[in-house]
Amino acid sequence: MSTRNPQPVRHSNQYSADSACSHCNGIIRHESWCITQNVNVRYAHRAVLFPDELCLEDRIILHAWGVAWR
Repeated sequence: MSTRNPQPVRHSNQYSADSACSHCNGIIRHESWCITQNVNVRYAHRAVLFPDELCLEDRIILHAWGVAWR
């Protein structure tokens, strides 16, 4: 039976603040609510930026909730 000596674990920090996600600031992993990862959050983000692109059903629902587009 041969025994292997495990290789030492080395950590190289290749990440910097410049490589962070501009939405959630995740450097190694995105947050679960990040628009790059969560479809529902991405849709809500686009609804805020481009309310004219909402479907009629969503406009009616948001209007019923009292959303006022200004």
